[in-house]
Amino acid sequence: MAEIGYGIVEKVLEQLGSRALQEISSAWGVRSDLKKLELTLSAIKAVIKDAQQKQASDERLKIWLGELKDVLIDAENVLDEFQYRLLQKKVMKTYGSTREKVSHFFSSSNALAVRFAMAHKIKGIRESLDAIDAVKNTFNLAQGLEDKKISMKERRETHSFILPENIVGRDDDKENIVRLLMQPNAGRNVGVIPIVGMGGLGKTTLAKLGYNDDRVVSYFQLRMWVRVSENFDLKRLITEIIKYEIGTINGSLSLNQWQEKLREFLKDKKYLLVLDDVWNEDRNKWIELKNLLNGGSSGSKIIVTTRNGLVATIMGTGDIYNLNVLSTKDCMSLFVELAFKEQEEKNKNPNLLEIGEEIVRKCKGVSLAVSTLANMLYSKVDEDEWKRVKNNDMWLLKQGVDDILPILQLSYNQLPFHLKRCFVYCSLFPKDYEFRSVELIQIWMAHGLLQSSTDENQQLEDVGDLYIKELLSRSFFQDAQEEIFCYTFKMHDLYHDLALSIAKGECSVVTKESTFFAEVSWLSFLNSANGQEVTIQSEKLSKVQTIIFQIEQSVSLVEACISRFKYLRMINLKGSSFEVLSSSVGSLKHLRFFDLSGNDMIKQIPNSICKLHNLQTLILDCKNLERLPKGIRNMISLRFLVITSNQECLLEKAMGCLNSLRVLFIARCENLKCLFEGNRHLNLINLRTLTIAHCPSLTSLSLNIKDLTALEILIIVDCKELNLMEEEGSHNLELSLRKLVIRGLPKLEVLPQWLKRSANTLQMLEVGDCENFTTFPEWLPCLKSLQQLGIDNCSKLLSLPEGIQGLTKLTRLNITVCPDLIRKCKEDWLKIAHVPKVRLGDARLEDQLKIRYSYGWHNKFWRTSWREREEILRIATLESQEALHFHESKQGLYGWHGIS
Repeated sequence: MAEIGYGIVEKVLEQLGSRALQEISSAWGVRSDLKKLELTLSAIKAVIKDAQQKQASDERLKIWLGELKDVLIDAENVLDEFQYRLLQKKVMKTYGSTREKVSHFFSSSNALAVRFAMAHKIKGIRESLDAIDAVKNTFNLAQGLEDKKISMKERRETHSFILPENIVGRDDDKENIVRLLMQPNAGRNVGVIPIVGMGGLGKTTLAKLGYNDDRVVSYFQLRMWVRVSENFDLKRLITEIIKYEIGTINGSLSLNQWQEKLREFLKDKKYLLVLDDVWNEDRNKWIELKNLLNGGSSGSKIIVTTRNGLVATIMGTGDIYNLNVLSTKDCMSLFVELAFKEQEEKNKNPNLLEIGEEIVRKCKGVSLAVSTLANMLYSKVDEDEWKRVKNNDMWLLKQGVDDILPILQLSYNQLPFHLKRCFVYCSLFPKDYEFRSVELIQIWMAHGLLQSSTDENQQLEDVGDLYIKELLSRSFFQDAQEEIFCYTFKMHDLYHDLALSIAKGECSVVTKESTFFAEVSWLSFLNSANGQEVTIQSEKLSKVQTIIFQIEQSVSLVEACISRFKYLRMINLKGSSFEVLSSSVGSLKHLRFFDLSGNDMIKQIPNSICKLHNLQTLILDCKNLERLPKGIRNMISLRFLVITSNQECLLEKAMGCLNSLRVLFIARCENLKCLFEGNRHLNLINLRTLTIAHCPSLTSLSLNIKDLTALEILIIVDCKELNLMEEEGSHNLELSLRKLVIRGLPKLEVLPQWLKRSANTLQMLEVGDCENFTTFPEWLPCLKSLQQLGIDNCSKLLSLPEGIQGLTKLTRLNITVCPDLIRKCKEDWLKIAHVPKVRLGDARLEDQLKIRYSYGWHNKFWRTSWREREEILRIATLESQEALHFHESKQGLYGWHGIS
């Protein structure tokens, strides 16, 4: 994938321009070579965009870009080694106790050898780049303007999430599906309705329309939705269905035990099951599952969505529902809705409408293609831009099985360069993978895919967040769901296919049948691979930067990868079960991201890991880990740290001053009594998110509030010995807290005073499962920025504070399982009448969601103006008011999503 070129050019130029590198280059006598390298690289950067656009029709240019990529990767690795040496020297100066560990490296003889080797590498890279630059002049490439870097202030937010009522052209299809779902099955308990159509046509959308229709909801006793994709594994499908009954899954049960549970679960129930995105062509596998599903009562239905007509024939029990393309009229309606900023603009730009009609016709009725191109043209009024979309050569490419790929390729071509590699990198994860924003941002950061912002107040995490929102707005990501400290999203299958096609040669998704390309940089192991075969094949790989194990692999394979690939930026060993991690991990000086979460076997991490001075993300969610590695303070680049340990204290001596830390999770530490020993504190001046969860012995945070001025999100869950009243800090210091969640603190009686210092910033406050929480402070109305207030299962809380009407920005108030407080609110409900969304209930959220209210005049109520609503509220009963507000906020505020 030649797209790598531009991104690495920018990164290498940024490395060359750093002050620290300039200082060490002078001391090591390589400054002249680095300056020449910078000049040559700047000249190449000026034409690389034109080269990438022309490579599809010029094989020589494509080869040239590949050679450039190889040299750039070498340059990046060498310059990154310079950075490592600087960090190593900084650690030595900061911590005297480490001097013995590294002093041998800085001996005069060794230092001279290192300098000579580095100088030799730099000279070789400069000569290779000079040769590539000379060839460049034979291509007659045009110089292009540089992309502007994204700024938070310059970014205009555009979103195009489509609500169900805005779906165009599927009303008749929906009615047909509802009719099929509610008609009797001919001579069988369970009927199967396959919905067939090409990718991106809206099969899943149609299934959802039927699944959520009120008539269908009331007709079936039980509804279940399972995403199948390529993996039609019987045990996995059974467990996915059973989750609707028991929630958490015990992975130790046998297949026979699971099938018994499934049959008992479905027995005598009229159910609806959606099997979404089925690819399985093995009829025997389907029959095996179908036999287990036949225990439902008469009238049960299964909807199957698939691109494959053979799958539909194998699984269907009646007629197949072939989903047709949208009409040109419906496509145009969808296009106009998404492409024009205001509907009036279409009348002002008749020429754009004509061009749009031609673009829509080329989409051939595929709704995903229409929305993709419409979002790309959103609010643009330059006719030339619209014509470029219409006339792009990608339209002329011969279409294959995945007919929409050329259309999605066009959308990809329109992405800014900084987003292209970020998008393609996601191909390493399996289809239907649920991304978390915080994780993906750290992964992108580890590979240097995030551009430094021109805004000094904007950190790399903010830049990554912008990238994700940009890809969401362009429909490359979808199904975004907000959580307390991040949000989740997925990638449409077709975009995943597109990313795989672009990444070919650059990344390899390893299966049992895989072979590697010599230039592969990213490896993802999707299933159990042959360790010996992979080890043999890996010998031809020299520049691997990513290893992701999606499934547990042999210890020998893991060790082989660690010892073989010296330029790794990321290792993901999530869910592994080995007991010993090789100490050779400490030699991976380029490593930025290391995930060992879910390994419940390992007890110790080798101390050599603390040599990883470049490491930014370390995830040690390992419940049997006895202690943190000694010298963790030496990991001075850490920005994201997850800790699970059996220690009683996270010692100051071990932790040191992790000034770079932005996110800290401390979870499942059963023995933890204090964060830091004695009166010493951890310097967390840049920390933005702190989560402490499931630490039942913790009695004190031992945090100095004055060192948490950057903290924005604080989540404390299930710490039964903690009361939050002993934390220190300056009374005059303002804090930046935006979200505070406190759950499962039975010793908490009142909110801590230091919270008052976030009066200008706090937007969300949740208190739950705090049985001795008795009162809100009088200063609560001082939280003028508060938008969401949630109270759950605080039985001793009797009233809201006086002056709550002063919380003018409060838009959501949720109170559940607080009987006395709810009764008080009902008696004096005018106090909270100014809050648009209120939910009062005696049941927990999961129980409340089962309650079905009659809509009646309630639906009409929400279509009235706010003044009309106020008048209605004056005469409405409190019970009706509760029902209204409950409908408006079914999602609620609760449900902490953290490490469990």
